[in-house]
Amino acid sequence: MERRYLLISASMGAGHDAVADELARRLRDRGHTVLRQDLLALLPAGAGPALRSFYRTAVRRLPGLYAGIYRTFLAGGPGPRPDVSPLAAVAERPVREVVDRWRPDGVVSTFHLAAQVTGRLRARGALGVRSTVVVTDFALHRGWLHPGNDLQLCLTEAGARAARSGTGRPAVACGPVVPPGFHAPAPSPLWRDSPVGADGRPAVLLSAGAWGVGPGLLETAGALAGHGCLPVLLCGHDRRLRHRAARLPGVLALGWVADLPGLMAAARLLVDNAAGQTAVQALAAGLPVIGYRPLAGHGAHGVREMAAAGLSVLASGPRDLLSAVDALVAPGRDRYRQIARGRSAFRSDAADHVAEPPTGAAPREP
Repeated sequence: MERRYLLISASMGAGHDAVADELARRLRDRGHTVLRQDLLALLPAGAGPALRSFYRTAVRRLPGLYAGIYRTFLAGGPGPRPDVSPLAAVAERPVREVVDRWRPDGVVSTFHLAAQVTGRLRARGALGVRSTVVVTDFALHRGWLHPGNDLQLCLTEAGARAARSGTGRPAVACGPVVPPGFHAPAPSPLWRDSPVGADGRPAVLLSAGAWGVGPGLLETAGALAGHGCLPVLLCGHDRRLRHRAARLPGVLALGWVADLPGLMAAARLLVDNAAGQTAVQALAAGLPVIGYRPLAGHGAHGVREMAAAGLSVLASGPRDLLSAVDALVAPGRDRYRQIARGRSAFRSDAADHVAEPPTGAAPREP
């Protein structure tokens, strides 16, 4: 039966939107109708861009400040701590207006602030359809947890346990939501004929996210080049970072990559600092992932949780990094075991869980 789904994401980087886009594609392929909504566009005029700008600036230039905000408001699980979502109250009315106007059969959140909004509305009875939260982080912080939502879809079983404990509601470990092109991709001529395929050195991708953010990226790239690898620094939309990296001997600096599956098929592993979408895309593509020099706050938390789940290797310093590269870049037991662990993360299809017929009554505020 055809249903209508409202997917609420946020244009904070690219990861939340990427998950929403892929989930929307899967639901449409099942014959459903989907409306995508950017939560930041529903906030009062200027508030969405200001929130995005503050977050980007804090992560890039004030990591200590951001780590403190994350520790105070988000980390540590539920309990008597400051309100994690002061903006949620502001966003309730515009979200409800979209729901009333479009009348969906289900609402899905891929951003933690959206999860707070839908949870609050659902708990008060102001949202009369099932609310599903698709968690995009390995670090299940308090922002994702609201007992008003009906279902949490998590990346790992540890995350699902934390969600059930924190909300008292159902949670399922379905694994990452990644486009099909990343599963068993083939190298395209673009990369096969580029330095990635023709250089002779093993290509090691170095992720900096859509915003080109991360501590010590140029230093890490230089160390990998000196170790006999071809570091491929993914600079996202940061032209300044790309220009600086291009001057490093032996380093290939790239901007935003449209054919990332093809590039991953031509590479040997990924060095990651955020445990975000690039990391889970690498797992699907059969690339081992090394967590190194993570971003402050949720980045460090997520990188640790990803490694604890066995889906990546955590390197604590330059020596550990190069040792992990040696163990994983060449064919052998360590490499094949890590690839198998990564692919085991994809347990079920999130779209199947979203499209399940709703059961039970809506949760209510006590």
